[in-house]
Amino acid sequence: MSRGSSYWKRRVQRHIGLAIASVALMVAFFYLARTDFLWFGLSMASAYTALALLGATLATGPWNVLRGRPNPVSTDLRRDLGIWAGIVGLIHVAVGLQVHAGGDIWLYFFHPPAPERLVVRLDPAGFSNHTGLIATLLLVILLALSNDYSLRSLGRTRWKTIHRSVYVAFVLIVAHGALYQLLEKRILAFVALFGVMVATVVAIQLAGVRRVRARARRTPSGASVPTSSADP
Repeated sequence: MSRGSSYWKRRVQRHIGLAIASVALMVAFFYLARTDFLWFGLSMASAYTALALLGATLATGPWNVLRGRPNPVSTDLRRDLGIWAGIVGLIHVAVGLQVHAGGDIWLYFFHPPAPERLVVRLDPAGFSNHTGLIATLLLVILLALSNDYSLRSLGRTRWKTIHRSVYVAFVLIVAHGALYQLLEKRILAFVALFGVMVATVVAIQLAGVRRVRARARRTPSGASVPTSSADP
């Protein structure tokens, strides 16, 4: 077997594994929701699965740093996790828009009588929906650029700069999710799970940043610090 075919075999196997894991998580979260409303159950299942995958994506860089391993601009594992986080996230958007307002998408972002008169919603629900919309647009961009062709075309520095917007998407998703915890008066199990997932991602990121700064302080003056390890 050639090196190229072995590489793609591993990538395909990883994607199959991530697909199975995503479905398994969605099934688990769906049953945890304990609802007879199909759209709500699917919305919850896809939301928490996407958050878990996104958290795993963001954790790969700091995890490499904490273990003292190379942390290149892009790795197949981080990219594949990000792809599935984006896919499940888009599934959540499609399903979530069916939960409220009878599926009338305009009413998620504008006050009635939208679309005849477009008055932007600035209430908590509207703000949450707008943050979700911006995060969705960022995920679409990142999905479209998560390939070797885009990396070569944009160059490593520009590609990495664009992909750092995943941190913006994460903050928006956390804001979106936190508001919906309140708006829908989620059960304690989901509130606690959401808090643990977010706190875990933040803790790993901070640990990675501290390790990078400690390493930089130990580096002799004038010596270069590998850029691959400076961005957890």
